[in-house]
Amino acid sequence: MRNLLIFITKYNAFFLFLIFEIASLIIYVKYNSFQKASVINSTNQITGGLYARADELKGYLSLREVNDQLARENAALRNQLKSSKYVDTVARKTVIDTIYKQQYEYIAAKVINNSINKRNNYLTIDRGSRDGIEKGMGVINANGVVGKVAFVGEHLAIVQSLLHKDSRVSGMLAYNKEIGYLQWGDDMNPHKALLVDVSNNAQPKVGEPVLTSDLSLFPAGIPLGKVSRLKAKGTGFFLNLEVALAVNFSKLEYVDVVVNKFAKEQAALEGQEKKDE
Repeated sequence: MRNLLIFITKYNAFFLFLIFEIASLIIYVKYNSFQKASVINSTNQITGGLYARADELKGYLSLREVNDQLARENAALRNQLKSSKYVDTVARKTVIDTIYKQQYEYIAAKVINNSINKRNNYLTIDRGSRDGIEKGMGVINANGVVGKVAFVGEHLAIVQSLLHKDSRVSGMLAYNKEIGYLQWGDDMNPHKALLVDVSNNAQPKVGEPVLTSDLSLFPAGIPLGKVSRLKAKGTGFFLNLEVALAVNFSKLEYVDVVVNKFAKEQAALEGQEKKDE
C-alpha cells in the first residue's frame, strides 16, 4: 500500500492530466450531438465485431456436438428409407397383403483413424461390439460405400476400406442393371476403381452411375461411383470399366454401419449349400 501511495505521489501530475483529459472528452461527447453519434456508432461497430467473433468461436467449439447429432439423425433417417425394408407379400387367392418390414438398420460412427496410401487400407471407427457392431457388416457414408467391418473390439472397430486389394463389392450399372464386381485397381489411385466382368452386351456410357446390386451385403442402390473410362478385356466377352469412386476417402469423418437383419440367416443357408456341393 505504501509503495502504491509513493507511486501515485511521484506521478500525480500525470494522473491529474489523465483525469482532466477523460473528463473533457466525456463533456465534449456528451454535449455535442455529432460527436456523440460518432462515438456510439464506433462503439457499436466494435462491440458488434466482438460479439460476432465470440459467436464464431462458440459455433466452432460446438461443431463436434453438431456433427455427432447430424450423424445420429442421418442414421435414423436411413432406417426409415424404403430400401432398408423388405417386402413380405402373402398371396391368398386374389388378395395380396404387402407389408414393409425393417431389414437394414444403421449405426452412426465417427472415423478416428484412416489410411489411403497403402495397398491394404483400413479405418478405425469409435463404435464396437457393445454398440452392436459385428464383423462383416457393411460401412457407408452419405456419398456411398466405404468398406466392411474386419475386426471388432468392445469400444472400437477396424473397417477394411474399399481401397484394399481384397475388397470386392457386387455392383451394377444404373441404366441397364448389368452386374459386375468393383475392386480397387493395382495403380493404388484412391479416387478410382474397376468394375470387372461386366457383359459386353451392357453398352455402358461414360458418366453412368454404378450402384450396389442385390447380391452385395449392402442395400441395393448405394452409390459406388460413376463410369469414367471403358476398358475391354482380352477375351472380348467381358468389359472392365474404370469407375470414379463416389466416396472421397481422404475426407472421411462420419460413417454408418449397415446392420442386415438377414445376414446370419443368409450365411447359414449358404454354408449348408456349400456342404452339399
